[in-house]
Amino acid sequence: MTIPNILTLSRVALIPVVVLMLFADDPAMRWWSFGLFTLLSVTDYFDGYLARALNQSSALGALMDPIADKVLVAALIAGLLARGDIAGWDVAGAVLILSREFLVSGLREFLAQRDLPLPVTKLAKWKTTAQLVALALLILAPLAEPGQLLAISGVWWVATALTLITGFDYVRSAARQLQAIAGEQ
Repeated sequence: MTIPNILTLSRVALIPVVVLMLFADDPAMRWWSFGLFTLLSVTDYFDGYLARALNQSSALGALMDPIADKVLVAALIAGLLARGDIAGWDVAGAVLILSREFLVSGLREFLAQRDLPLPVTKLAKWKTTAQLVALALLILAPLAEPGQLLAISGVWWVATALTLITGFDYVRSAARQLQAIAGEQ
């Protein structure tokens, strides 16, 4: 067990705690949920950084890191939807984000079976950051003023737009790779 793997696996283990805290009716619990979610989000950066810096990259880390990211995002979206914190038109953003995440995961698996890479892009890293920031703000949305709610919704839609753009880029890249293989046969 390496430090980066411990961070990644801890992130997965603590996701249910973050979501469960959303269901307490105490505003202080929202702040605790926000704090823990922020900590888990930051470990997404540090597990990769430490794996490279300490030369502790591993197959387990390569497998679990993207899964941890997607589970963190999906679980929090589900919890916020269940609480009504994501509502109205913002639900469409949730559906788009979740759909893209499943699509890209499926594409990666499909391409991996054919030994074709679908590397993570810099824009996709920004997408993840935007999603995490938007979700952190949505945790605090019940405590926000009307003007702040509009800003939170704006951040949510920026994250949704980046999610769609990167999803399109991945689909286009996968299609090019598959066409190249079909042309060779």
